[in-house]
Amino acid sequence: MAYTLGSTTEGQTRSVGPQHCVTRVELSVTASSLLDRDVASKSDPFCVLFHEVDGNWMELGRTETAVNNLNPVFGVKFQVDYHFEEIQKLRFALFDEDKCATQLYEHDFLGEFICTLGVIVSNKKLHRPLILANGKPAGKGSIMITAQELSDNRIITLTLSGRKLDKKDFFGKSDPYLEFHKQGEDGTWMLVHRTEVIKNTLDPSWKPFTVPLISLCNGDVDRNIKVLCYDYDNDGGHDFIGEFQTTAAKMSEAQNSEEVEFDCINPKKQKKKKNYKNSGFIIVKSCKITRDYTFLDYILGGCQLMFTVGIDFTASNGNPQEPSSLHYINPLGSNEYLAAILAVGQIIQDYDTDKMFPALGFGAQLAPDWKVSHEFAINFDPTNPFCSGVEGIAQAYSACLPHIRFYGPTNFSPIINHVARFAAQALQQEKAAQYFNLLIITDGVISDMDETRDAIIQASKLPMSIIIIGVGNADFVAMEFLDGDASVLRSSTGEEAVRDIVQFVPFRDFRNAPKETLAKSVLAELPQQVTQYFKQRNVPPANSAPK
Repeated sequence: MAYTLGSTTEGQTRSVGPQHCVTRVELSVTASSLLDRDVASKSDPFCVLFHEVDGNWMELGRTETAVNNLNPVFGVKFQVDYHFEEIQKLRFALFDEDKCATQLYEHDFLGEFICTLGVIVSNKKLHRPLILANGKPAGKGSIMITAQELSDNRIITLTLSGRKLDKKDFFGKSDPYLEFHKQGEDGTWMLVHRTEVIKNTLDPSWKPFTVPLISLCNGDVDRNIKVLCYDYDNDGGHDFIGEFQTTAAKMSEAQNSEEVEFDCINPKKQKKKKNYKNSGFIIVKSCKITRDYTFLDYILGGCQLMFTVGIDFTASNGNPQEPSSLHYINPLGSNEYLAAILAVGQIIQDYDTDKMFPALGFGAQLAPDWKVSHEFAINFDPTNPFCSGVEGIAQAYSACLPHIRFYGPTNFSPIINHVARFAAQALQQEKAAQYFNLLIITDGVISDMDETRDAIIQASKLPMSIIIIGVGNADFVAMEFLDGDASVLRSSTGEEAVRDIVQFVPFRDFRNAPKETLAKSVLAELPQQVTQYFKQRNVPPANSAPK
């Protein structure tokens, strides 16, 4: 019988709690055919990286100078923290070094390239022309930027057992458990994992467990690991059975039915007893080191984030020509619908190479027969509902308003099923090539709740996520029900969602917040949803390195 150990063993080592992990990306830069600014020789280029902070460019770092070289391959790399849910604008500027210069602007400017970090990671290798300050090409000069994730995402999965362990209980056998400790740079030992307790046995078999390799040994498979075996006591006075030291490299020899066995040694008994051999054996039955693929692994592997917008044109929004309407476009050229489209779309568009996005409407009557449609292209071209970029969606949205009649009801399921059909086609590829994201913007209560729940349950089996943004001041309790954070969503027949794919936020919570706050909130769960889907189906990133 297994028992989960809750208390910490006194006087041993301190435990490692969960730590916040920041994804860091390394950017390598090369350039070619740079302008020649020197008279007697070629240019001596170096590259400066800036990032945008509150509308200002702040320097992040510089490469070395490549002397007398118009086609430099810079050895110095840039390291940048990557946040999917933010627009991270970067500026790569190249200069010809002037040894007498004391300020950056005193060096001769060779050209620059401005983009977002999202564009770089979604392309993995980005090759673009350099532009001068006047907006003209910098001759034939170009820049190539290559992105690589720096995180160590390897995990180690261990299956262990014991044999002939010392008997420590007077009325029974032992209740053994194991502790794994890694050695720090200062030589101290730190607890990184504790197994469950196996009751009343000298030959325990522990459940397989998985820990990040970086936690177990700082990612160094040759770093010392100490394994301690204890007999659990209810009063917290756990009895020491024995220990051994090993490495992840040594334990990884336990593969393909080959086991690795260690003597479990009690140092005190070893000193006292001349004939002492051990206090039993600990056997590593299986050890596998694999990669725990991240969202960035899939993006760098070429996975495209497909973006579709669904817009609520029901009558409850009000007459778009009246300032009280949620669809009224104010003198600044905006409303809550447009603000939501731009907030989400400006992030996701960086992860789709052609940037052609379907934009659909629902709940409106359409000419010429004025029948209600819950799945129409807002550019009125059903064979080609695509808009060019987020700005194209905004233009199509504004242009369609005078040509439709707001009606009802508020049905979500047709648009969810529309996107799900394309996601189902991507599923047949059996590779991590596409992941579909549907943004629904609505003002009120769903009319087809049962059908919507059923559609979401089926979509949870597909490479697809749904973002719902509620505009206006309506009661959005039903939307929060669809967001499965509080409980597992079930269909009308009781079938459970395979995973949580819905994220809902009310726009009113962000009216007075910086515009980027909305995007951070609605997109925060998307990277996890993408990786969870592909991991559940055991689909590695395309072009992934062997494990």
